[in-house]
Amino acid sequence: MPLNHAQWQKALAADSLRPVYLLAGEELLVLEAADALRAQARKLGYSERQVLDVGAHFDWDELARSAAGMSLFATRRLLDLRLPTGRPGVEGAKAIVEFCANPPPDVTLLITAVEWSSKHEGAWTKQVDAAGCLVVFNAPRPNEWEAWIGARLASRGLAATHDAAALLAERVEGNLLAAAQEIDKLAVLHGQGKVDAAEMENLVADSARYDAFKLTDAALGGDGARALRILDGLRAEGDELIALMGWLVNQLQLALRLANAQDFAAQARAERLWPAREQLFRKALRRAPREHWMQCLARAAKIDRIAKGRESGDAWLEAQRLIAAMAEPRAAQALV
Repeated sequence: MPLNHAQWQKALAADSLRPVYLLAGEELLVLEAADALRAQARKLGYSERQVLDVGAHFDWDELARSAAGMSLFATRRLLDLRLPTGRPGVEGAKAIVEFCANPPPDVTLLITAVEWSSKHEGAWTKQVDAAGCLVVFNAPRPNEWEAWIGARLASRGLAATHDAAALLAERVEGNLLAAAQEIDKLAVLHGQGKVDAAEMENLVADSARYDAFKLTDAALGGDGARALRILDGLRAEGDELIALMGWLVNQLQLALRLANAQDFAAQARAERLWPAREQLFRKALRRAPREHWMQCLARAAKIDRIAKGRESGDAWLEAQRLIAAMAEPRAAQALV
């Protein structure tokens, strides 16, 4: 069975590592857990780490070769296998099962997956669970948010009143990354101690504020309702549509470059995408084929011309239709 939070913390503090770890679920929590495990590995003398990025054309024989390889510089090695989709396929599942059945001495395999549900589980995950540790990190439920924020604050030497924690939860709109960033800023601006609602109001930026970055993230993430709400907010705040369309065009061009790439992971690295944004585009491109994003880009260019007075039409209405189609490809008829 997957370890719960308390069991994971105990396993992480152990004076030896298990042969294999699978950390899966919410991206921020998975990345932080992986960082903690890598730090513990360094303390225990794992002085060499090899990263294996699983892309569309990954050679799963590389896992066996890496596990069997000898090092002249380290007696303990960590294999960092990054499996973003959580789906190794038939060959990958077989390679992982074989590793678990006969793990090399002084080698630990760390597998991270930032897409996860019960549908990802299979024979290979059972082998990982039997040979090592399987931990699934889920985002807090709505009724768990204040407790999560309280624990996160405590880890930074801070505490908050009930009203202050509720205010922060409301501001970040269920966004784990935004919450983590705001808490880190609080630690710098406030220092240690207790934060009340008034101080929280003064110190924490409104993470629900409407801006172009959140608009594109919501649209690419498939959250059409939020994307349209943000677009309405931008219009109400008096933002210029021309500037907004420039960013939209930029992001659609990026989506097309990624869609055209033979190796998505390699292209994402070339674009210098952070892991969170890489996953955002990965999911968006799975929802619709390349032709859909070409159509979106053509419509964005048309909206830009309308906004500049070079073509007739209602630019804001057309922008609403574009955002709806980006978020939900089945709404692509809105582009016609």
